[in-house]
Amino acid sequence: QVQLVESGGGLVQAGDSLRLSCAASGGTFSSDAMGWFRQAPGKEREFVAAISRRGVSKYYANSVKGRFTVSRDNAENTVYLQMNTLKPEDTAVYYCAVSRDSGDYQKPQIWGDWGEGTQVTVYS
Repeated sequence: QVQLVESGGGLVQAGDSLRLSCAASGGTFSSDAMGWFRQAPGKEREFVAAISRRGVSKYYANSVKGRFTVSRDNAENTVYLQMNTLKPEDTAVYYCAVSRDSGDYQKPQIWGDWGEGTQVTVYS
Protein backbone atom coordinates (compact mmCIF):
# COMPACT_ATOMS: atom_id res chain seq x y z
CA GLN A 1 0.00 0.00 0.00
CA VAL A 2 1.21 3.45 -0.90
CA GLN A 3 1.17 6.37 1.51
CA LEU A 4 0.39 9.73 -0.07
CA VAL A 5 0.90 13.15 1.47
CA GLU A 6 -0.44 16.24 -0.26
CA SER A 7 0.91 19.74 0.35
CA GLY A 8 0.93 23.20 -1.16
CA GLY A 9 -2.61 24.31 -0.53
CA GLY A 10 -3.47 27.73 0.82
CA LEU A 11 -5.61 30.86 0.72
CA VAL A 12 -5.20 32.83 -2.48
CA GLN A 13 -6.96 35.50 -4.47
CA ALA A 14 -8.75 34.77 -7.72
CA GLY A 15 -6.28 34.81 -10.59
CA ASP A 16 -3.38 33.60 -8.47
CA SER A 17 -1.50 30.33 -8.82
CA LEU A 18 -0.65 27.42 -6.56
CA ARG A 19 1.36 24.27 -7.03
CA LEU A 20 0.25 21.20 -5.14
CA SER A 21 2.57 18.31 -4.44
CA CYS A 22 1.80 14.70 -3.58
CA ALA A 23 4.67 12.69 -2.14
CA ALA A 24 4.40 8.92 -2.30
CA SER A 25 6.11 6.29 -0.19
CA GLY A 26 5.82 2.59 0.45
CA GLY A 27 5.23 1.41 -3.09
CA THR A 28 6.57 1.40 -6.61
CA PHE A 29 5.57 4.88 -7.64
CA SER A 30 6.48 4.60 -11.30
CA SER A 31 4.22 1.55 -11.76
CA ASP A 32 0.93 3.38 -11.38
CA ALA A 33 -1.05 6.17 -12.89
CA MET A 34 -1.75 8.99 -10.45
CA GLY A 35 -4.77 11.20 -10.10
CA TRP A 36 -5.95 14.41 -8.48
CA PHE A 37 -9.47 14.87 -7.20
CA ARG A 38 -11.17 17.60 -5.20
CA GLN A 39 -14.13 17.85 -2.89
CA ALA A 40 -15.95 21.02 -1.94
CA PRO A 41 -18.24 21.19 1.11
CA GLY A 42 -21.53 19.47 0.43
CA LYS A 43 -20.40 18.13 -2.91
CA GLU A 44 -19.14 14.81 -4.18
CA ARG A 45 -15.49 14.16 -4.84
CA GLU A 46 -14.73 15.07 -8.43
CA PHE A 47 -11.99 14.27 -10.86
CA VAL A 48 -9.46 16.99 -11.62
CA ALA A 49 -6.52 15.45 -13.47
CA ALA A 50 -4.64 12.21 -14.06
CA ILE A 51 -1.26 11.25 -15.40
CA SER A 52 0.02 7.95 -16.74
CA ARG A 53 2.89 5.98 -15.23
CA ARG A 54 5.58 7.64 -17.30
CA GLY A 55 3.84 10.99 -17.61
CA VAL A 56 3.18 10.63 -21.32
CA SER A 57 -0.62 10.77 -21.10
CA LYS A 58 -2.49 13.43 -19.15
CA TYR A 59 -6.20 13.93 -18.63
CA TYR A 60 -8.12 16.89 -17.26
CA ALA A 61 -11.62 17.77 -16.21
CA ASN A 62 -13.19 20.29 -18.55
CA SER A 63 -13.46 22.77 -15.70
CA VAL A 64 -9.68 22.98 -15.28
CA LYS A 65 -8.44 22.33 -18.80
CA GLY A 66 -6.06 25.07 -19.90
CA ARG A 67 -5.50 26.30 -16.34
CA PHE A 68 -4.15 23.27 -14.48
CA THR A 69 -1.18 21.09 -15.40
CA VAL A 70 -0.39 17.70 -13.90
CA SER A 71 3.16 16.36 -13.89
CA ARG A 72 5.24 13.79 -12.06
CA ASP A 73 8.82 13.15 -11.07
CA ASN A 74 9.31 9.42 -10.71
CA ALA A 75 12.80 9.89 -9.33
CA GLU A 76 11.31 11.94 -6.48
CA ASN A 77 8.14 9.83 -6.11
CA THR A 78 6.08 12.99 -6.43
CA VAL A 79 3.18 14.13 -8.53
CA TYR A 80 2.34 17.81 -8.97
CA LEU A 81 -0.66 19.90 -9.86
CA GLN A 82 0.14 23.38 -11.13
CA MET A 83 -2.97 25.52 -10.81
CA ASN A 84 -3.08 28.85 -12.61
CA THR A 85 -5.77 31.49 -12.94
CA LEU A 86 -7.55 30.13 -9.90
CA LYS A 87 -11.25 30.83 -9.46
CA PRO A 88 -13.45 30.81 -6.34
CA GLU A 89 -15.14 27.67 -7.67
CA ASP A 90 -11.79 25.87 -7.40
CA THR A 91 -12.11 26.06 -3.62
CA ALA A 92 -12.00 22.51 -2.25
CA VAL A 93 -9.87 19.94 -0.51
CA TYR A 94 -7.55 18.43 -3.09
CA TYR A 95 -6.58 14.77 -2.90
CA CYS A 96 -4.18 12.60 -4.81
CA ALA A 97 -4.66 8.89 -5.35
CA VAL A 98 -3.17 5.86 -7.05
CA SER A 99 -4.88 4.02 -9.88
CA ARG A 100 -6.07 0.67 -8.56
CA ASP A 101 -8.45 -0.57 -11.22
CA SER A 102 -9.38 -0.17 -14.86
CA GLY A 103 -12.41 1.74 -16.00
CA ASP A 104 -13.54 5.34 -16.14
CA TYR A 105 -10.63 7.30 -14.70
CA GLN A 106 -13.00 10.08 -13.70
CA LYS A 107 -14.69 7.81 -11.18
CA PRO A 108 -13.21 7.85 -7.66
CA GLN A 109 -13.99 4.13 -7.34
CA ILE A 110 -11.03 3.05 -9.47
CA TRP A 111 -8.56 5.01 -7.36
CA GLY A 112 -7.09 4.10 -3.97
CA ASP A 113 -4.53 4.90 -1.30
CA TRP A 114 -5.99 8.37 -0.90
CA GLY A 115 -4.01 11.03 0.91
CA GLU A 116 -5.45 13.27 3.63
CA GLY A 117 -5.84 16.17 1.25
CA THR A 118 -4.77 19.80 1.19
CA GLN A 119 -7.15 22.75 1.40
CA VAL A 120 -7.30 25.28 -1.41
CA THR A 121 -9.36 28.39 -0.83
CA VAL A 122 -9.76 31.02 -3.53
CA TYR A 123 -11.42 34.35 -2.70
CA SER A 124 -12.67 36.97 -5.12
